[in-house]
Amino acid sequence: MTHLHTEAATGTKSRSRPRAALPALCATQITSWGIVYYAFPVLLPHLTADTRWSTSAATAAFSAALLVSAVAGIPVGRILDRRGPRTVMTTGSLLAVASLLTIAAAPNFYVFAAGWLLAGVAMAATFYQPAFAALTRWWGPDRIRALTIVTLAGGLASTVFAPLTALLADHLSWRTTYVVLAIILAAVTIPAHALALRAPWPPAPPSAPNPSRTPIARSRPFLLLVLAFTCSGFAMYAVVFGMVALMIERGATPSTAAWALGLGGAGQTLGRTLYATLSRTTSVTTRTAVLFTAGGATTAALALVPGPIPLLILLAVLAGVVRGNLTLLQATAVSDRWGTTNYGRLSGLLIAPATVAAALAPWVGAALAGQMGGYGGLFLVLAVVSALAAVLALASGRSASAA
Repeated sequence: MTHLHTEAATGTKSRSRPRAALPALCATQITSWGIVYYAFPVLLPHLTADTRWSTSAATAAFSAALLVSAVAGIPVGRILDRRGPRTVMTTGSLLAVASLLTIAAAPNFYVFAAGWLLAGVAMAATFYQPAFAALTRWWGPDRIRALTIVTLAGGLASTVFAPLTALLADHLSWRTTYVVLAIILAAVTIPAHALALRAPWPPAPPSAPNPSRTPIARSRPFLLLVLAFTCSGFAMYAVVFGMVALMIERGATPSTAAWALGLGGAGQTLGRTLYATLSRTTSVTTRTAVLFTAGGATTAALALVPGPIPLLILLAVLAGVVRGNLTLLQATAVSDRWGTTNYGRLSGLLIAPATVAAALAPWVGAALAGQMGGYGGLFLVLAVVSALAAVLALASGRSASAA
């Protein structure tokens, strides 16, 4: 099934776009991701040293938040389709602040875990998916430019907030650091979401013709695409979490390995600048398969190339370039195939299993690495998983054509 240009026919280009929405979403994505997501690994050593909770238990609470986010993203998507992003994202910001304050004040692990479960709901209402839904509806045919800008900004979240969190933790307790971060989160995201997203929510364009009469979410092309993104998401996040360990196995110092991971993040930003060109020059099925294949190729190269370290760092950057494109591929997967009518709901359904896979990837990856004698073997398995994602993507395209 190809992308339907119904937006142009229904006047999308003439819809008034809230001028403040794009810069506001850039600011709130940097702040939300930076504080709710990236501050945790920075504060984890301080937290476990103070509380004596195990690292695995604390990390499990954080991963539980990602699982809650995957489940909550589906009803959140339905609300976004009907009512727009203002109420959803403002409420999400309030919940995020409340969750951080709960985590900071937690007298025991159970309250700490409850705080993270609340944070999972907040993630579903404030991270990329609701921002993507807002920009997809408001920007219509020009959505790729807007989506690229907001993901470029979101890519700076760790650059800004990981060092800031570390600086605060050097002078304050982890609890006080979370309180300070919660205040910053409240000051930036609550007014930005409440004030900058007030524009009328445009009516959805007409639904695309559906000759098969099977609901999109239960159709063979959609289900194959869900499996493809799930495989790709698992492989991608397992690579991210295993990169430092792989580099150290290859002889890099921990500091150099950390730099390799950081430069991979810079590669993501570069990759996102290239997506618009890729979108113009390829069909949706082709670019999906190509990007999944490229992810597998860079992963296989990292598994098979023993060195030298600068070459491995270059491969890490190339892997980051692919990951950057995959973020935008995810953002446009529904609209490019089925239009924007039910974008929020369908996008939530599409991405939920991939989010679950991403949450499980660190543990499963570490377990597989132990069974396979190291991270080189793990990365070979992950390359095969990415190749499987590419095959599933091609199959989803063929199924759509047949329908």
